[in-house]
Amino acid sequence: MRLTHLATVTILLFSQTFFIEAKPTFARLYKQQFGYMPSCHSCHSDGGGSPLNNYGKAFKDNGSNLTSFTKIATLDSDGDGTANEAEAKAKSNPGNKNSTPAKAGNWLETSNMIPKEVQASFPANQTWQLKDAILTTADIETAKKMGATLSAADENTIYIPVENQYPVGTALIFPATFQGKAFYLLLTTDKQLKIKQVQVLDAREVPAAKSSKIYSTFVGQSAQSLPTKTGTGLDDIIHNAVKNAGVLLYVRLKGA
Repeated sequence: MRLTHLATVTILLFSQTFFIEAKPTFARLYKQQFGYMPSCHSCHSDGGGSPLNNYGKAFKDNGSNLTSFTKIATLDSDGDGTANEAEAKAKSNPGNKNSTPAKAGNWLETSNMIPKEVQASFPANQTWQLKDAILTTADIETAKKMGATLSAADENTIYIPVENQYPVGTALIFPATFQGKAFYLLLTTDKQLKIKQVQVLDAREVPAAKSSKIYSTFVGQSAQSLPTKTGTGLDDIIHNAVKNAGVLLYVRLKGA
């Protein structure tokens, strides 16, 4: 498996407790605007699973798109005396008053880029690698042959726990859509891509997803080898979302 290289990060952060949602598009837009990937602390007060900070709120309130950065450029969202854009360009955190261009801190270190829910799935692991799952045309075609439907919109970040310099599994946060409403799941596997767990992270829009009994049926199966369901019920939607996530892991880690 091609799990040896560190990669830049596309952040997905979700919480069942707080009404927050930082989509992977934010990180890609941030990188497009400023040239590097942010950590979850740019938009959240205490990383994944915590409320939006003032910078995250300003970005959301101004459209959550590329032009939003320009709209909030001159604001000083964290109140540290430096405007948002100046901080971002200096690689300091525009959402934290303790991070300034003169003293940026460690907010971009790998340990600060792992969502808390992912860390909790591998509590014994302190070391992580992150791999951008950027899909090529070949990846998408391979996925199609494997019964999965993937597109550039499914690009993601694969979180890889490491022990003694070797990967011991994977984790992926991904969306599913039921009747036009999105909910979010976390898939974890062992190093052979056998599913360890599928759990709900955010089902505010689809509460029934929390009570589905399907999640335990995935345990022990090869993530990329699940059959494709043709139904439109909630369990079928969950099944196919897990299937797509597993195939995404396979094509990015095994190669198209």
